[in-house]
Amino acid sequence: MKLFRYGAWAAVAVLLLVVGYTTVGYYQQVAEGGGSMTPIAAVGGPFTMTDASTETEVTEEDFKGRPSAFFFGFTYCPDVCPTTLAETQGWIDELGVDADKVDFAFITVDPERDTPDVMRDYVGAFDDRIRPLTGTRAQVDAMISAYRVYAKRIELDDGDYTMDHTASVYLMDADNRFVGTIAWGEAHETAVAKLRRLIDQAS
Repeated sequence: MKLFRYGAWAAVAVLLLVVGYTTVGYYQQVAEGGGSMTPIAAVGGPFTMTDASTETEVTEEDFKGRPSAFFFGFTYCPDVCPTTLAETQGWIDELGVDADKVDFAFITVDPERDTPDVMRDYVGAFDDRIRPLTGTRAQVDAMISAYRVYAKRIELDDGDYTMDHTASVYLMDADNRFVGTIAWGEAHETAVAKLRRLIDQAS
């Protein structure tokens, strides 16, 4: 068991190192107020999911032409997901009309419980401009893999389970290329500045 635990933590550490390394340049550009946002990692790729708000199938092609902000989580999440969705709602309000120039999406890592009806009601309670994406287990796993997202089912003592998952928001440019993240707990002003830069680069 100890060996398994050490191996799991090592895998998480490698993932964080890769994501952290690929986003350093982006964070420095934002901090310095200059430079352009350029793709810096092979994160992202083809996917097929269901947009629960419209009950229609969507692919990566539906997100081309505008930058995107993707957050992976689940509706039974006790704190990280509702907090991030509330923060996203705040970013949208701060951006005003410019918020319509970004596709915001909440993508489940727990499709067994996060059916289209559940996702639509949950995300709709925050902001209907955040698209709720779900799918089959195979579809979700394929998108998780393409976006290098860490997601793991954790069994609980009462027979239920929760999900451990990446807590960052993934920022993609208008060509569906990864350009950075908004970290868990990042300051509101910094997050909005990153989104504005994303919008400016797409103009």
